[in-house]
Amino acid sequence: MSAPRAVKGMHDLLPDRTAHAAWLEARFREVARRWSFDEIRTPVVEPTELFVRSIGESTDIVEKEMYSFVDKGQDALTLRPEGTAGVVRAYVEHAVWTQEPVTRWIYMGPMFRRERPARGRYRQFHQLGAELFGDPGPYADAELIDMLVTFLREAGVADVEVLLNSLGGPEARRAYRHALVEYLEPRRPALSADSQRRLASNPLRVLDSKAPEDREVVAHAPRITDFLNAEDRAHLDGLRAALDRLQVPHRLEPTLVRGLDYYDRTLFEVRGRGGELGAQDAVCGGGRYDGLVETMGGPPTPAVGFAIGLERLMLLAPPPPPPPGTDVFVVAVGAAERLEAAVIARELRAEGLSVETDLRGGSLRSQLRRADRVGARLALLVGSDELARGVVQLRDLRAGRQREVGRDALRAAIRAERSAT
Repeated sequence: MSAPRAVKGMHDLLPDRTAHAAWLEARFREVARRWSFDEIRTPVVEPTELFVRSIGESTDIVEKEMYSFVDKGQDALTLRPEGTAGVVRAYVEHAVWTQEPVTRWIYMGPMFRRERPARGRYRQFHQLGAELFGDPGPYADAELIDMLVTFLREAGVADVEVLLNSLGGPEARRAYRHALVEYLEPRRPALSADSQRRLASNPLRVLDSKAPEDREVVAHAPRITDFLNAEDRAHLDGLRAALDRLQVPHRLEPTLVRGLDYYDRTLFEVRGRGGELGAQDAVCGGGRYDGLVETMGGPPTPAVGFAIGLERLMLLAPPPPPPPGTDVFVVAVGAAERLEAAVIARELRAEGLSVETDLRGGSLRSQLRRADRVGARLALLVGSDELARGVVQLRDLRAGRQREVGRDALRAAIRAERSAT
């Protein structure tokens, strides 16, 4: 029988990759703290209806990619495919608008989509995200984008650039939808099967298609920026002026759309260069969703947010410096000393030191080789003679020095050795 393997599209993060992910998460929390964002954690499982209502029935996510099931209570549930819907559900369920006029939240955690696996894209993946509720102005958009760009730069992503577009409000979208359908309908036979179907239900989704035949058709389609009303344009102009003042590099990209139905007005995508991806590529995106809170049963509430794919970011961002090795390796010279070696290790861990000991009973030589492999700076040798006299041998593995130290003076001796490096 063959050994079990991970489910297709799922992946393990071994310790080196986990360290990279944890470092990026810590940097994200630190940057968010400077912008006064708090962290929220929502369930991995949500009602299926939540995503159908928020993301849209005709999106690829809802139609093809969600992991949905009916549980024993006959409830239709889904493993969350993205983070915003659950955050909005929590905002409405707990009536957060009654507690504060503006809410700033970040989130992070696993998401699930049954899409075709690709480099940096998995069926279980992780997102870092931020949502800002209660501020309708372009400066809120600019501040959120500034926080995002700051984080990416501090994470080591090079050549960060923001692509902007606006979907406008309901009036602009209605006018644009009509013009887009008029353009696409005569060209229907040239579209993919999916886009032909979406032409009736959600024609804006045709713009988001990755099919080569669709991209060729929409290359000359009307641009939504030509349909913005004065208020929509003022918002976009205000955002661009604010980004200029904040020295955030950006450019207008009228063809930019996103695969979620809840967006309106501001849309953005951030690209960067570096790491294993090399050439500049998209790392994250977001935008405004001023109608989503009301759709979920809350009051009319403006909102803007973004989400970053952690695995994709790990390909762009260089890994952090390797962590320091083990501080101390405790060597039990004989079988009778193993328990005492464990006691000494426990005492040193209580002092905040990273301590390893090999209690399998290997030879002195094999244990010292292990100490070298884990990068230990110091080794403590505990033998029967040392145990009887209440001492240990303290060895500097790099300098090759060794001296005898009493158990009561051990902590001070280790501190002295470490401060001398």
